[in-house]
Amino acid sequence: MTVKNSDFKIDVTSEIGTLRTLLIHSPDSGLGKVVPSKAQDWLFEDIVHLDTMRRNEYDYYVKLLLYFLDPDKIKGKLQQVESDYEREFFKPDNTNFHASNNVIEIQTLLADILQQPDIRKKLVASVCAIESCNYRLQQQLIDTDPVELAKIFISGSLNDDEMIFAPIPNLIFSRDLGIAINNHMLLNKPAKKARFRETLLMRYIFFNHPLFAAYQNNILEIPETAQHFLRPGEDNQEKTTLEGGDVMMVSPQHLLIGCSERTSISGANEAIKLLFDNDVVKKVTIVKIPHKRDYMHIDTVFTQVKRNTWVLLRSLAVAEAPLEEQEPMSWFADKKSKDKTEIVQFRKDKKPKVFNCLEDLLSSISEKDLQSEDKTRFIYSGNNIFPFDSREQWTDSCNLLALKEGVVLGYDRNDKTVEAFKQSGFEVIKVNELLQKFESGELDPKTITDTLILMPSAELSRARGGFHCMSMPLLRDKVI
Repeated sequence: MTVKNSDFKIDVTSEIGTLRTLLIHSPDSGLGKVVPSKAQDWLFEDIVHLDTMRRNEYDYYVKLLLYFLDPDKIKGKLQQVESDYEREFFKPDNTNFHASNNVIEIQTLLADILQQPDIRKKLVASVCAIESCNYRLQQQLIDTDPVELAKIFISGSLNDDEMIFAPIPNLIFSRDLGIAINNHMLLNKPAKKARFRETLLMRYIFFNHPLFAAYQNNILEIPETAQHFLRPGEDNQEKTTLEGGDVMMVSPQHLLIGCSERTSISGANEAIKLLFDNDVVKKVTIVKIPHKRDYMHIDTVFTQVKRNTWVLLRSLAVAEAPLEEQEPMSWFADKKSKDKTEIVQFRKDKKPKVFNCLEDLLSSISEKDLQSEDKTRFIYSGNNIFPFDSREQWTDSCNLLALKEGVVLGYDRNDKTVEAFKQSGFEVIKVNELLQKFESGELDPKTITDTLILMPSAELSRARGGFHCMSMPLLRDKVI
């Protein structure tokens, strides 16, 4: 079953315009095979309980997305969907799968392109090369049914039992794989080997699936720097890397790129040249944050809620007060501290502009780029109370997905951040309660405003990513 949508478009001009189409990947069996000895190599902080993550957490995300983006798939069927013990509605290889054209499952797209014999042979050969498979296994995979082969590529297992290569558990964080910038797609260059296979799969999908046929010339791939193969060592900091969690489309002509643990200065530099050469945007702002596992990407530090409202970690947001020069320690302080946030804005053929702190940058985006007439407001992680600010940032209090302006998804465990939202005038509602109100008609996704939707998160939060990470928006309405 090939995903077909005659109305399909790629067009993202903001972080908050009403979401119409996105790519996701539901937790697959590979997540349930992450072992403690390899968890950190596979970029997981912990091992998760797969059935709980699916049934009690991620499934709510899919149901909610459908009510907002494709209500005909779910409206009137909620009780039936929730009573199905086998969860057939959520399984891409099942005949009862929701098969939405707006909430698009990556596994379905992969199975679609594997129907083509030439693509199947090429992709099998590519995967087997990076996973060091033997020739007989390669032949066996070529002869495997495309739907089953898609599951194998993602889970790393034959028949759900025999592991033939590592799982790719980070595929649930679909944003890292590519970012829609206006009507272009910028594909990533991952920093860690654990993400090489998922990046390969997404490249094949974007260049070979009929859904993206009209956008072939708008798919941008970041090149390596010249003679990159001469760099000493594999972990050299000059590696060209970029991940989608470090890229934000904040207004039609303004893109943010974070330089972080996962995105290098070289990666940002190559992306800017590519974007300017193709006239995709007019300005790009680099936000360099500390290279710490605490932060990982810029979308773990801040995300946008409304035209004039952002949620962020205050300890990284404000300008540091200068040390008094007469103090002895001021003479020995590191003037270019690696733990300091640095912000530089680049415009084509114009002089770069420096911002003192994140709050100044975000205020500029709200008030100048998006023409907000209201003063920019900040909602702080943990309500800016120590130690809850850093505790809740670790569990993605700042990593929110806007379904439309002012309506965002976040984890239910971040209590102090929830308090901060309430103090800022937002309604707060648990997802299961909201779904029932949508089903009964008491509330309507089209009219709901200024709401933080609380999502269950005991297992999902162990993976270190929120719903901003777990989404690849392809189409949003313009912010008027």
